[in-house]
Amino acid sequence: AAPGAFCLREVLDAFKRCVTERREVLLEPYLSGWWGLIRFLQSLGAVFAFISKDAVAKVQLMEGHRRGQHGEHYESLQAMVRFELSRGPAELRGRPDSGCRTVLRLHRALLWLQLFLEGLRTAHRDSRTATICTESYNASLAAHHPWVVRKAATLAFCALPSRDAFLEVMNVGPPEQAVAMLGEAIPYIQSVYGITQELFAQHRLLDLP
Repeated sequence: AAPGAFCLREVLDAFKRCVTERREVLLEPYLSGWWGLIRFLQSLGAVFAFISKDAVAKVQLMEGHRRGQHGEHYESLQAMVRFELSRGPAELRGRPDSGCRTVLRLHRALLWLQLFLEGLRTAHRDSRTATICTESYNASLAAHHPWVVRKAATLAFCALPSRDAFLEVMNVGPPEQAVAMLGEAIPYIQSVYGITQELFAQHRLLDLP
């Protein structure tokens, strides 16, 4: 794969490293998995620009927290939630750049990508990727987007390449190899998503403005 090109193996390796034995989600590999997913979105062209630009901004914001003066509290999602909640719920709700709010936005987009990749993996060879993408979007991100964004997204999805073209973008060899690796990668992404969902639900953070 060319430098800067998307490679599914990198995403797999990053999400594999994310979860510790104590079911903590480490931010470093989480963000590096996200960079991989962003390259995936960017390789699909302008269609996904509205989502990839937003993801880039959020990932960079989180990297800022990791490098900032409270960096040690941003080692894992669990540590971040503890730290940000300790400052009081009012402060958390009032801060658009808080780690919790930022991760929540990434978390919602991750569900869409997870459903979309799973849809690609299990679909027939001649399935319409636009349909797979729209269904995944409607079951995840759509609920959090204003109507005008939803409309633009669904329109954009119509221009998506074929399933085989998608599998080629994965940069791991022929379509069947990409399908096999998706089968390996998706459970790791699901696990990270599930633990995050549980953590945020437990602390009532799923609807942070």
